[in-house]
Amino acid sequence: MNKFDIIVVGAGPAGLMAAIRAAQSGCSVALIDKNKKVGKKLLMTGAGRCNVTNSRPVDEIIANVPGNGRFLHSAFSQFSNLDIISFFEKNGVALKEEDHGRLFPTTNRSKTIVDALFNSCLNLGVQYFPETNVLGLLIENGEVKGIKTAQTNYFSPAVILATGGKTYPSTGATGDGYTFAKSAGHTITRLYATESALLSHEKFIEEKTLQGISLKEIELSVLNAKGKSVVKHQHDLLFTHFGLSGPAALRCSSFVNKLLEKGEKEVTLSLDLFPEIALGQLTQKLSVLTKSNKSLKNACASLLQERLFVFLAETAGLDPNTPAKQCSKKEIDALSKLMKSFHIKVYATFPIEKSFVTGGGVTLSEINPQTLESKKTKGLYMVGELLDINGYTGGYNITCAFVTGAVAGQHSSAAILQQNK
Repeated sequence: MNKFDIIVVGAGPAGLMAAIRAAQSGCSVALIDKNKKVGKKLLMTGAGRCNVTNSRPVDEIIANVPGNGRFLHSAFSQFSNLDIISFFEKNGVALKEEDHGRLFPTTNRSKTIVDALFNSCLNLGVQYFPETNVLGLLIENGEVKGIKTAQTNYFSPAVILATGGKTYPSTGATGDGYTFAKSAGHTITRLYATESALLSHEKFIEEKTLQGISLKEIELSVLNAKGKSVVKHQHDLLFTHFGLSGPAALRCSSFVNKLLEKGEKEVTLSLDLFPEIALGQLTQKLSVLTKSNKSLKNACASLLQERLFVFLAETAGLDPNTPAKQCSKKEIDALSKLMKSFHIKVYATFPIEKSFVTGGGVTLSEINPQTLESKKTKGLYMVGELLDINGYTGGYNITCAFVTGAVAGQHSSAAILQQNK
């Protein structure tokens, strides 16, 4: 008979950590996944390098989870990013820190992270059931009793759902968990794409004028219908054939979607190429550079990549090949203003299936923040992207997955051990 103390559904970061923490208590644990191998989506993260967590203080990490990060205060007080770092170091995985506190394995391979998690599961006696499609939950009198699969039923008084959202369905994240949660009495908030690339019909995008240009530490703001900034992010940006990508664009995507949902056909973004310099300082710098006998584009070669500078100069009505010293004060003012506030209209983000993170999910008021147990069905726990929680890129979403998984694994096993006394 397939009977276990705890069943974990989903072998992503949340599910793997949940299984590890549950098994550490001595409970028998089944890890069930529809894929042949664990961590399929995890292997893709960080361009195959796996941005495993972030080194920033907990309060700062939670501030980088715009989708209901405050709900996680209790979970982080029990298991934090420091515990994640400690776990991997104890399992022989050295980590290195890059910009913005992002942590990667020194091997630069996501497989290093996945292997450490899965080997830990196996060493703790977790039983893995690959290529097993879960059809639903077994619930009686408001208590979970196990799961139903295409092959057989698995029985347990504790089930942890770590099925992920709806992003990259090829990895197995097809939204099954939302159906399971609904069957247990839960409400699912509206699902939307976040951490997603932005699509634009701007002429310079469609003509691929700036395609491939990558910018470091710019500031990108999302403007509402009144022209007021609703959010701004200082990070890297990439111009593509369809619009904008890179961390700055991804971080703005959920706010773009929220404005589009209100009925706006397009959302205006404002790009500041020099966020560390005030407008007056930039104007002064341009005034000095344009005293040169060189052409305008050559005189200002130290400021920006030539292709971008030429585009901005022409947008401001200037000939980039004209002698720099012929530029008038009015022209210099127009160019500096454009560099500090260049507007780009976007009309959509990628759909959820092609985005990094699913916004929305299981309503948090129906989940115990201390234990991650359902308030609707006893013994049912929900973690990771399945919940109505979403963070920015930079290791924040994976951190939330590990933290919620660990807490659910810890509390589910504690409840089982208490029942068995």
